[in-house]
Amino acid sequence: MLIIRPTRLFDVKAPAAPGALWRYRLAVASRACAAAFGGYGLASASAAFMAVWLPLARPDAVSLAMILSFVVYACAVIWVFATRNAWRAWGGVLIPTLVLVGGYALKNGGMAA
Repeated sequence: MLIIRPTRLFDVKAPAAPGALWRYRLAVASRACAAAFGGYGLASASAAFMAVWLPLARPDAVSLAMILSFVVYACAVIWVFATRNAWRAWGGVLIPTLVLVGGYALKNGGMAA
């Protein structure tokens, strides 16, 4: 008889070797920083980008952009902890942030508001 056990999603254990344990903790700390600071940067950049590019009246565009930035922040946090490694987590947050900042600067005529 074949017994199939469902895989456990949170069955990840820290490595037993002392050097590997510090590397594991550093990777988790890096992901936490990417989620907190990188996610904040991505949400801010997306709010600024949408505020100038949405084809609405200025107050409506800013309000909608701020509301949607919370969704962007939540998605960034999910992305950071769902990726395979910390490098991909940082890249997945920083590259879109730079693209959105570039789009904001393009529409706004530079970085000065």
